[in-house]
Amino acid sequence: MNPLFHVAAFTSDPAGGNMAGVVIGKHGAPAEMMAIAAEVGYPETAFLEPTEDPSVWRTRYFAPEAEVDFCGHATIGAGSILGLRFGPGLYMLQTNVGEIPVEVAIDADDGVQVTLTSIAPSRGVLTDAAFAAALGALRYSTDDLDPTFPPAVANAGVNHLMVPLRDRATLASLDYDFDVLKILMERENWTTVNCFVRTDDNEFHARNPFPVGGIVEDPATGAAAAAFGGYLALHNLIDVPATVQVFQGYDMGSPSQINVVVPADPGSGIRVTGSAVVVGEPFVG
Repeated sequence: MNPLFHVAAFTSDPAGGNMAGVVIGKHGAPAEMMAIAAEVGYPETAFLEPTEDPSVWRTRYFAPEAEVDFCGHATIGAGSILGLRFGPGLYMLQTNVGEIPVEVAIDADDGVQVTLTSIAPSRGVLTDAAFAAALGALRYSTDDLDPTFPPAVANAGVNHLMVPLRDRATLASLDYDFDVLKILMERENWTTVNCFVRTDDNEFHARNPFPVGGIVEDPATGAAAAAFGGYLALHNLIDVPATVQVFQGYDMGSPSQINVVVPADPGSGIRVTGSAVVVGEPFVG
């Protein structure tokens, strides 16, 4: 029987963050892993299979309705479990998008902090028609946008649509059409939609609809935060190197804090750091 851990990622408070399941053991068939993820009901569950090297783990991520090639918050959750069970240090997760280094630090009170380094960020293709359709599904208009940031598709593992909003109240008012946005995202190969607003220098609040995974909204999206760091650098919106703070989940009552480090060479990968709290470990077959 493989242990299933429940982890709140990007928080030191189990009442906040984004919940992830973490299963350690030999992978089952994809349908079996999907069924476990659906039963757990979190935005994603990470499945970690050991290799001959104890620091290297083959990793797959499943949402309740889809396999996701890369998931940031479940990676933070997975790192916390590896660190607590096998000790702090550097682990390598072999994911569908490539190898993701994960560094785990544990303090004297067993507080866990995990840093992942993404693959090289890149730009995706965004047509005017697709963005107009996204605005319609989000029930926003062009008047709701911040013109100092370009709409774009960004990738640091998977594709995320970047939607820059004009103010915090506009972000808080998000109320989108789940079915319409899901169909559009499946067609455009977007994993989440990263709606964001700048609230201070290198400080942003974000919300991430995730209908393609069967989830209304992510309280914290590490993959989107990595893509966002790449977006800021590749569009020359920040001076690199830079540290960016992303606050997410506040409008859901599940506050999360994501630290994003964009190096001088963004192509070396975006570093995403967060705390994690283990909240339970029942077992599954």
